[in-house]
Amino acid sequence: MPVLEGLWGPDLRMRDTGLDVGVCPEEPPDSPVWGPLRTPPVTCGGLSLALELPALIRQLRAAWRARKGGSQGPERNQASPWVESGKEQEEEIKLDTENRSARVEADGRLNTGHAGVLLAERRGSYPLIDLRILKTSAQQGEVETVTRRKVKRLLSFQRYCHASRLLRGLVPHTPRSLHLLDDDYLGQAAHMLSKVGTWNFDIFLFDRLTNGNSLVTLMCHLFNVYDLIHHFQLDMVKLNRFLGMVQEDYHSQNPYHNAVHAADVTQAMYCYLREPKLAEHLSPLDIFLGLMAAAAHDVDHPGVNQPFLIKTRHHLASLYQNTSVLESHHWRSTVGMLRESGLLSHLPADMSRDIEQRLGSLILATDINRQNEFLMTFREHLDNQDLDLQLASHRHFILQIALKCADICNPCRVWELSRQWSERVCEEFYRQGDLEKKFDLEISPLCNQQSDSVPAIQIGFISYIVEPLFEEWHRFTEPSLLSQTMLDHLHKNKANWSSLRCAHTPSDVDACFCDSSSLAERKREPFLTKNNQFVFMQCYAV
Repeated sequence: MPVLEGLWGPDLRMRDTGLDVGVCPEEPPDSPVWGPLRTPPVTCGGLSLALELPALIRQLRAAWRARKGGSQGPERNQASPWVESGKEQEEEIKLDTENRSARVEADGRLNTGHAGVLLAERRGSYPLIDLRILKTSAQQGEVETVTRRKVKRLLSFQRYCHASRLLRGLVPHTPRSLHLLDDDYLGQAAHMLSKVGTWNFDIFLFDRLTNGNSLVTLMCHLFNVYDLIHHFQLDMVKLNRFLGMVQEDYHSQNPYHNAVHAADVTQAMYCYLREPKLAEHLSPLDIFLGLMAAAAHDVDHPGVNQPFLIKTRHHLASLYQNTSVLESHHWRSTVGMLRESGLLSHLPADMSRDIEQRLGSLILATDINRQNEFLMTFREHLDNQDLDLQLASHRHFILQIALKCADICNPCRVWELSRQWSERVCEEFYRQGDLEKKFDLEISPLCNQQSDSVPAIQIGFISYIVEPLFEEWHRFTEPSLLSQTMLDHLHKNKANWSSLRCAHTPSDVDACFCDSSSLAERKREPFLTKNNQFVFMQCYAV
């Protein structure tokens, strides 16, 4: 299939790792795979490499000039030994990458390392497409923007590590002071964190104030609020490394599924954990799992949905047998980063494995294809009034429901925030539709910008996915002020989208939403709208 080869490209690398098998990189200790923190000290003639830096820079400049002049001058055939060496290394790397990809495709599983230990070599779901095919000036500008953003985040993270009050050994004056924040962030960002439990929290503004580090900053603050660092005896350096890895593994080029979305879901999860009905029963482990799952639930998201991965024969779809493909990848990637960072390495092995399994159960619950399964179970518990939050299994189930609510809570936000999220998710749908059109694939439902309007998509999403779930959450909270506020916003936003839809040209997708049945009628018989639900579950299977 030449189209599929061009679509995915030859360099297929996987970021996630299995739970029962592992990967032992065959690279030497000084390979970049091992990362800067694990690279052994480099010496030259018994001296530190830093002493040889000027000479090294001169050699590199000479090599660059030789390579640059080789393509123009008369001496182009007389290549520098540095250039030849570089070419040989590039060929070796390319051959090694192809061999690894072939092994993964042939085996359908990851190799085991020595002693059966899983070494978390992080590999991603990218490339989605062959950049050589779609290399345009606009995309080049986008890549440059992303590069500048990454440099800013790196500098910000370095300031965080070196200037943090905690890492400098300064004791905070108050037990709840924001001692995990860099001095650069003490100000507006710290003021916003003092109101992080309010439902109108503006995550977009917070991301700007933290220089794109909203997820790391928010998680550090919440871990401090709940005293999780002390309770689990977490190493601060390992925690910062893990959170930084999670944040960087979200793709900022995705309009919706990026680190800001993860931070927004984490903030919503924090609000739900504070619900009076739930808060008094939660253990520190429950809180730890809830926050971690919210932060990592969409990590390394490729920006397309599961049906797209299946019909393009993506390696993730083959690996997870077309079932909960993205959710499984998010979970395995999280496990890989946990092990690579060593965040839980000080805990007993059985406890760390239990945490990994529970994280997987929470993240897999976000699969929208299992919406009816969870909704019906939740409804039965509420009807029978048999939820016992003293039981760990029942608390875990409520955490699954809370994470599902947090993941799709955008329509329950104030209109200014809700509209931004709606436009972002539709933009991601439209990009997928454009990609499918470019490669002569069938355009997925709700991904055609010419026929599927944002208001129509949002009205259907609210009616068939969001409203039924939040109605049951409202019952569970008996009801709380927060749940009532969310429903009020939800109904107002739906009315606003209905008004905006009138300004758009009617389309086929609009017609399927003109169902006059009330929510009360649909609530007890959800499968009466099975066709419409199926459309949204397929499109939102992200």
